[in-house]
This record gives sequence, C-alpha cells and structure tokens, in this order.
Amino acid sequence: MAHDHTQVREFFGARAAGWDTRFPDDGPAYAAAVADLGLRPGGAVLDAGCGTGRALAPLRAAVGPQGTVLGADLTPEMLAEAVRAGRGRIGRLLLADVGRLPLRPRSLDAVFGAGLISHLPRPTENLRELARVVRTGGRLALFHPLGRAALAARQGRRITDDDLRAESRLRPLLADSGWRLESYTDEDSRFLALAVRQD
Repeated sequence: MAHDHTQVREFFGARAAGWDTRFPDDGPAYAAAVADLGLRPGGAVLDAGCGTGRALAPLRAAVGPQGTVLGADLTPEMLAEAVRAGRGRIGRLLLADVGRLPLRPRSLDAVFGAGLISHLPRPTENLRELARVVRTGGRLALFHPLGRAALAARQGRRITDDDLRAESRLRPLLADSGWRLESYTDEDSRFLALAVRQD
C-alpha cells in the first residue's frame, strides 16, 4: 500500500463497515498477543492504528478497571465502527495520526500495533514517536494474526526483501527508533515482534 495518509484513509474507510465480519475468528490471537505484551493492572496502553478496536477488550482485561486504554486511528469510519461495536466504552478513542500523537512524553507503559508497521509512512520517525510516549522499559507489540508468508499468500503476492517485518530489517529499524527487539515470532498463524523502550 502506498505510504500516504489519504490513501490509507480511503482504503480503510471503504472497508470499515464490514471489517469485523471479514475476520471473525481473530479474537483469540489478539488476546494471546496482548497476554505476551505483559501488561499489569493499572497500566496505560495505546492501541496504535486501532481500526475497529478489536484489541481494546483484551487490553482492558490486562490493565483492569483502574488502567488506561487508548485507541488511536486515522480513519473516522473505523472509529465509528468501534463505537458501534461498543468498544468506545472499553477505552478512549482518538482520531489521531500515530506519527503525531496528542500524548505526553513517557505517559504510557506499552503500545500495541496490529497490522501497523506496513502502513507507517515514515517508519523510523513514526516508531520514534511511539517511543516518545512510552516510559523507559515500556513495551511495544507489533502483531498480525497471520505470519508474513501466510499473509502474502492470502494477498496473492510474494514476500520481498524490503518487507519491514523481516527480522533482518525490523531489528535495526527498531534500534534506530529507540526500541530493542526482544522476541520475534513469524509463523503461519501469527506474527509478533516484542520490543522494549530504551533510555
């Protein structure tokens, strides 16, 4: 997908109404990825590029009623679907660019990003912005319910050397952005890269 906010909004805006029905069985994969993020009760977490908010319920369960759950997305139609699904009661929804978040520095314990990395227009700068709002030692989860090969097959394409999710590309990208890659899983049934915010 072209790295342009207008095209991203158009792509997801046109698909928002039926988005959740296209992927009805992803709930357990989201819950497992959130569990691996290691959130604690009372923590503060952002779902970056939250879409219809499918991660908000497991994020809320992880931080509990005293925690803070935020969901940020560029696409108004996606956020409208999140509200329609009742997810606006689970966390606070923000119409925002994850490259310019309306959040204080070091105000979060973690960021969760499902399918996010391939839609970042300036990956290094955008990941630095995510690092800005996370405390030292906080965590980042880059997740997809399909691994790279399975996703490429579904989309009728091949994995290329410029895929940002390849470990050889992702590790230095994260390091240049204030993160240290801690674990990397790329299986047919799941992609999950976990990173820690460096000082």
